[in-house]
Amino acid sequence: MSAQAQALPEIERKEPLWRRLPVVSHVAVSVGVQRTMLLSGLALTLVFVVLAVLAPLVAPYGYSQLSDAAGNFPAQDPPSAAHIWGTTVGGYDVFSRVVWGAQTAILVIVVAVAFSIFVGVALGLVSGYVGGWLDRILVVIADAVYAFPSLLVAIVMSIVISRGQSSLWGGILAAAFAVTVVFIPQYFRVVRAEAIRLKAEPFVESAKVIGASTWRVMARHIYRNATRSIPLIFTLNASEAILTLAALGFLGFGIEPTGAAEWGFDLKQALSDVTAGIWWTGLFPGLAIVLTVLGLTLVGESINDLGDARIRTRGKKKRPRPSSAPVGTSVTHTEGGAA
Repeated sequence: MSAQAQALPEIERKEPLWRRLPVVSHVAVSVGVQRTMLLSGLALTLVFVVLAVLAPLVAPYGYSQLSDAAGNFPAQDPPSAAHIWGTTVGGYDVFSRVVWGAQTAILVIVVAVAFSIFVGVALGLVSGYVGGWLDRILVVIADAVYAFPSLLVAIVMSIVISRGQSSLWGGILAAAFAVTVVFIPQYFRVVRAEAIRLKAEPFVESAKVIGASTWRVMARHIYRNATRSIPLIFTLNASEAILTLAALGFLGFGIEPTGAAEWGFDLKQALSDVTAGIWWTGLFPGLAIVLTVLGLTLVGESINDLGDARIRTRGKKKRPRPSSAPVGTSVTHTEGGAA
């Protein structure tokens, strides 16, 4: 390498886009227990997503299938080679119902959380940046909506949307709309608070001085900095969406087995089996709910912890500082006269 090339300043290369994604970047900076929690949550969530996407290939039977070439499925049959997790009181294969239930749950998450993010972030940006009477009205509405319990809203919306007839999209829209209405204020509050803080920053003032419009400032300067905590709220809302859908099914306002597989409905049908010692009909749907919610919660809590610099650096070994003195020279200590 020539002396001229050595004299050139070293340019720091920008990391590729995939390494700067929210979850990927958090894995890179995590250590110790933080990394264990995050990777465990990601593993559980990945299993849930893979089951949902590949449900037609993984499930040996359909979600409402009651027979095959050998004949009708036996009711409440214990785990066997033909039905590895047994069958329900209605004759459905438990393993197939659990796998297809993951697909139903992910549909609720996509519809509910995506819409609540879109509406909540948009209203938060406008309210925080514009302020004035519009901000006061939106804050009052958000407080009023947030006071309603999500399950009660879900029951009402289930009756309004599906008219008591539980279908696939009727149950999904009921749970999704309930989660959307209740959790829009969460995104609204977070983004609004950040927008209020950011609009007083020097870079925003500079953009306005050079003639940038209000919409350009919100879209290019405030939006990116005000939505950093969205991944955390997304994981928590995804867990709440699954629990809301399961609660609707358990209370009888969910999806019928002929419409789609749903874990809450299967738990309700398994209540009478517990006293008879039939454990497999309720164990596996319950574990599916617990493990899925646990995985999403671990991811969300890990992202939250890694957002705090004090927690993020905890457990990292301190590297010794390199000596600034050249090799072969002695350092004279002024204290105590020692050399």
